[in-house]
Amino acid sequence: MLRRFIRVSNNLKLKHKLLISYVLVVMIPVLIIGLAVTGYFRQQALDNAIGQTINNVDKIKSQTATLLRVPTDISDILMFNNELKEIVNKRYSSVMELTSAYLAYKDFQEYKRQYREVAGIRFYSDNPTLINNLEFIPLNEQTKESYWYQKALLSTNTGWFYIPDKEDNPVHKLSLVRKVPFPEYRTEGVLLIEINQDELNELLRQEPFETLIADEQGYVVAAKNTDLVGKTLDELDFGVDLQNQAKGTLEADFQGEPSNIVIDELRPVSSMNSLKVISVFETKDIVKDANKISLIGMLFISLVLIIALLLVYIISFLTSNRLLRLSKHLNKLALGDLNVTSRIDGDDEIGQLSRQFNYMVKSINELMTQVVETTEQNNQLEIAQKEIKLKMMASQINPHFLFNALESIRMKAHIKGEAEIANIVRLLGKLMRKSLEIGSGKTTFQAELEMVSSYLEIQKFRYGDRLAFQIHIDPGAEKIYIPPLIVQPLVENAIVHGLENKEGTVHVNIDIRLVNDVVQVRVKDDGAGITPERLAEVMQFIRGPEEQEKSRIGLRNVHQRLTLTYGEPYGLQITSVYGKGTEIAFDLPSGGEQHV
Repeated sequence: MLRRFIRVSNNLKLKHKLLISYVLVVMIPVLIIGLAVTGYFRQQALDNAIGQTINNVDKIKSQTATLLRVPTDISDILMFNNELKEIVNKRYSSVMELTSAYLAYKDFQEYKRQYREVAGIRFYSDNPTLINNLEFIPLNEQTKESYWYQKALLSTNTGWFYIPDKEDNPVHKLSLVRKVPFPEYRTEGVLLIEINQDELNELLRQEPFETLIADEQGYVVAAKNTDLVGKTLDELDFGVDLQNQAKGTLEADFQGEPSNIVIDELRPVSSMNSLKVISVFETKDIVKDANKISLIGMLFISLVLIIALLLVYIISFLTSNRLLRLSKHLNKLALGDLNVTSRIDGDDEIGQLSRQFNYMVKSINELMTQVVETTEQNNQLEIAQKEIKLKMMASQINPHFLFNALESIRMKAHIKGEAEIANIVRLLGKLMRKSLEIGSGKTTFQAELEMVSSYLEIQKFRYGDRLAFQIHIDPGAEKIYIPPLIVQPLVENAIVHGLENKEGTVHVNIDIRLVNDVVQVRVKDDGAGITPERLAEVMQFIRGPEEQEKSRIGLRNVHQRLTLTYGEPYGLQITSVYGKGTEIAFDLPSGGEQHV
């Protein structure tokens, strides 16, 4: 799978890779994060609204409980009110007597006047001599069968009910209902204290969301929207059965709109039943601001992503275009066009590749030029070697005759006691034989120094005490291969030019040492020396391109063969002090030529 992915990726163009990478690595994650942040803010708004609603519901419960405490306390007082007990249990013989009793009893009106929470007080009794004056009401069948009356008779605790009666003067308010027993009369009645609807609604009017209070039958007893008072929860189209719903938070469609509903219960002191406090808010109202901010954020993010996508496309196009131009240059180079030049600007990697490409083309041209020059130099070296051999061969004519003649002269001198002459003739023959044996191959330092030694002995015979020489070579350097006739021309130069204009003995030292894998060759004399001007001319001549006829087997020839064989750093180095002597030196890599 991974190999297939890599293969497919390698087959894509660079700009497509950049665009796909941008979409996968930047665009999709940013959109996912944006959606997640949007959802987070939306949920935070909902959670905050729910938390606020719960706090508001708790506040309403507290305020409502305080408001309902007043009717509760009044009912506690009236439970033991003797005047009330007398007036509801007495059998009246005439209307005048009853009217006098009603006028004498002022407690209900006093409580209503003193407490704004109370809208009215009624007492229902099974005394047939009573007349309904909206405070003392005789029971009828409708009242006896009412839900709230039946519930009141079952308990001595208070009960809170919305009274939806259809009498001439209906209550239509949340009311405290409580049974009042009269044991001494073996009778009982029901006390009803109406709550001031305005006071109850006032508790909900400042709420930010739709809030209402319902009794256990589902009647709305108070609401922020007062038009809802008296309706049942089923009529309000919550989409769920709130009547039997436990307290908590739930989601539902209120009047066709997705909403969140917070439900809590309020059980007043000494109450047989509880009230439900319900707060509803539409989800869209709460998340409207969050959605607006999220929409603006998503639009901004989308705009940024689109601009970034455009920039990535432009950058990828420019990058791939530059690479295509570089590819065309490479194709031209591959076809043999060595004059191609890449003109891709910039300091990035592609610009660096362009410059490296130009350097490569330049290096190839230089290398080809160097190869041509090296080939020419090698040809010249081969020609020079052959010329050396030809010059040597030119002097041999009949080598056997020459060697036989020299041997006869040596024997003649030896017989006559001329040992010195005999030795010089032997050395001369040995030198000539070595010279004639030299070809275009290689020799060793040991063989080269044998020729040098023979040459110096012959020159010693010639100059006598005017010449003194010394040869030193490290044992490790004797078997190292070198081109032939490398040291001998330097020694010859030291004798020929060192003895000119110099009286007395001239010392020639040949020193060959092996130091850190480098062979150091030094030929030094204490002869006449060279002036700085002449030394500059000599150095320019041996390193120059032209060659004079008489210098073919000289310093220039040695210098060129060294540089052609080992490289430029290994040519001749000449130092001289006029009147004190000259030193000619060169170094060779000990690994440049194999040992014998």
